[in-house]
Amino acid sequence: MSSRGHRFTKTMQRLLLYLFWLLAPCSLLHAAKPNIIVFYTDDHGFADLGIRGIEKDVRTPHLDALARSGVIAKHGYSTAPQCVPSRGGLMTGRFQGRFDLDNNGSTLDGFNKQTTIATRLQNAGYVTAQFGKWHLGPLTEIPRHGFRHVFAQHGQQTFSANITVDGKDRPMSDHAPDAYHLDGCSQAAASIIERYKDGPFFLYVAFRAPHTPLDAPASYMERFPGPMPERRRAALAMLSAVDDGVGRITGMLKKHDLTEKTLIFFIGDNGAPLKIHKTDSPLKGDPGGWDGSLNTPLNGEKGMLAEGGMHVPFLIAWPGTIPGGQVYEHPVSALDVAATVVGVQPLGDSERSAKASTPTDLDGVNLLPYLTGEKKDAPHEFLAWRWMAQSAIREGNWKLLRGGDREYLYDLGSDLEEKHNLASQHPEIATRLRAKLTAWCAELTPPGLALGPMAATWNDYFDFYLEGKPAPKLAAKAEPDTAKTRGWMARGGSLIEKDGLLVLTPDKAAKGCFITNSQLKARSPAALHLTLKTTAQGPAAIAWRADGDKDFLPANRHPFELQATPDWQTHTLPIPATARIVHLRVHLPGAAEIREILVKNKAK
Repeated sequence: MSSRGHRFTKTMQRLLLYLFWLLAPCSLLHAAKPNIIVFYTDDHGFADLGIRGIEKDVRTPHLDALARSGVIAKHGYSTAPQCVPSRGGLMTGRFQGRFDLDNNGSTLDGFNKQTTIATRLQNAGYVTAQFGKWHLGPLTEIPRHGFRHVFAQHGQQTFSANITVDGKDRPMSDHAPDAYHLDGCSQAAASIIERYKDGPFFLYVAFRAPHTPLDAPASYMERFPGPMPERRRAALAMLSAVDDGVGRITGMLKKHDLTEKTLIFFIGDNGAPLKIHKTDSPLKGDPGGWDGSLNTPLNGEKGMLAEGGMHVPFLIAWPGTIPGGQVYEHPVSALDVAATVVGVQPLGDSERSAKASTPTDLDGVNLLPYLTGEKKDAPHEFLAWRWMAQSAIREGNWKLLRGGDREYLYDLGSDLEEKHNLASQHPEIATRLRAKLTAWCAELTPPGLALGPMAATWNDYFDFYLEGKPAPKLAAKAEPDTAKTRGWMARGGSLIEKDGLLVLTPDKAAKGCFITNSQLKARSPAALHLTLKTTAQGPAAIAWRADGDKDFLPANRHPFELQATPDWQTHTLPIPATARIVHLRVHLPGAAEIREILVKNKAK
C-alpha cells in the first residue's frame, strides 16, 4: 500500500471511531464511567495504618498496597469528631451543620431531605450498594437514600439486608448473621463486584471497626500475640479483618481487570476514643470504653476538634489516572468525596436540574485535578468545623480552635501535636481566623460558633490535652441499688425512692439529666406510661434501644412537652420498636416526682 493510501486508511479509522463514540448508546457510554468504592472505618485512630510506621504493632498489608498505588492524604479530615454527623457529611457532600445534623442526638429530618452520593450516582446509571454501619436512620430506609442493594450488618446481631452474603437478591427484611460482620460485609461487596463487573457500580463499605464492642474472633486475635493491652489486641484484630476485606475487594477488581477502572477512597469517620486513660477494661464488661486504637502523635481524641478527634486515615487510589506513591500535603476533607465523584463522570439532565441539592451546593472540591498534578495550589482556602460547643478553622498551617470560651491558635506546620498555643503571640492571626470562622458558622443551622456551653466531659478533655493539666482521677464504679428505684438510675442527677415516689434531682453542673433502665425485656411495640409532677417546663424525650442495637439510634427517640404544674400529669408515649426493648432513657428538663413509670406491651 502506498503511503498516501495508508494515511487515508488511518484517517478513515479515526473518523469511524469518532462517529462510533458520537452515536453510541448510553449503555456503552456508561462503560467509560469509573466504578467508585468508598471504605469508611469507625473510630479508627490516625496512627493505625501500617504504612505510616508510627505504631509498630499495626499490620495492614492490603491497605499499605492501596496507599502505594495511590495517595496518602497526610492531612485528611472527617467533618466531625462523632459518628452520625460525619456520616451525614460524607453521604451528602454538604457540611452537616447546614441541615441541623450536628451530633449523634440530632434529628434526621434535615438529612432526609438531602441528595446523597448514592442517589446522584443511581440517577447517572450506577448500581449502588451499602454494606455495614449506616447510623443515619432505620436500616430498612437505606434504599430511599439511593442504595439499590443493602447489607447493613454492623455486628453479630440481626440486621437488615436485601441481598445475601453471596450477592443474591432477597426481600428487604431482618436476617441473622451468617459470618463475622466485617467478613460478611467484605464477602457481600466482593460478590456485588462479581455480579456487576460490567459496571458502573458504587459501593459504600462502612466497616464497624474498630468501634466497640470489640468482637474480633479468635482467628484474628491470634495474629497479635505477646504482651499488650487486650483492648489494643482486639482493635488490631478488627483492623486486620478490615484489611483482609480490602484485599478481598481489590482482589476481585483485579480478577476482572477493573483496577484501573475504579476510584477508591478509604477514610476514617473520626479519631479513636481514648477516654484519656486508655483503660484496659474487660472487652465485654465495658462496651463504651477505649476502643484500643491510637491517634499518635496527634493530640486529643474522639469528641474533640483537636487533631486527634478528626484528623483521620485517608487514602485515595485510581491506578492509571492518579499517579501512585504520593503523599499529598494539602488539607482535604471527606466532603471532597461527593464533589470528586460528581466531577469525574457526567450526571444526567434530571440530576443537573434538581434544585434541592445541585452540584453547586456541595461544600467539597473535586480533588482529581490536584491529585493528577494538573493543579498545583491547595484545593481549599480553608476548612472549618462546628460540633456542639466547639468550632475550628484551618487555613494553610494555621488552625484556630475554640471550645466554649477557650481559644487556641496552632501552627500545624511545626506543631501538628497542638502543644503550643500561639494566640497571645499572634493576636492578629487569631482575630482574622475568628472573623472568618464566625462568618462561616453564621451560614449554619442554627447559626453560631457554638451550640451551647461546654459539657463537663469536654472541659476535662480540654484541660488534659490542651492545657496540660493532670488527668482526672478515675471514679470508682459503685454498684447502684436499683431495687429501691424499680430498676431506674439517674444520669446527671440523683434518683431516690421516697414515700412511694421516685424523686429526681438534677446536678447543678449537669447540662442534661435523664433516668435510664437497662434491665428491660419488653415486647414490642410498647408504650411508656409516665405520671409525674414537675416545676420544670420544656422539652422532654424518651429514647430506646432494641435488642440488636449497639447504641441509641437517632430515629429511636420520641419528644414530648412537660408542663410546669403542681398537679400530676400523665403521658402515654409510644415505643414503635420492631424488636424486644432492652434499654430505655427518659430525658427530663428538671426535677420531678414520678408516681408511675411503666413500660406496657401494646397489642399488635
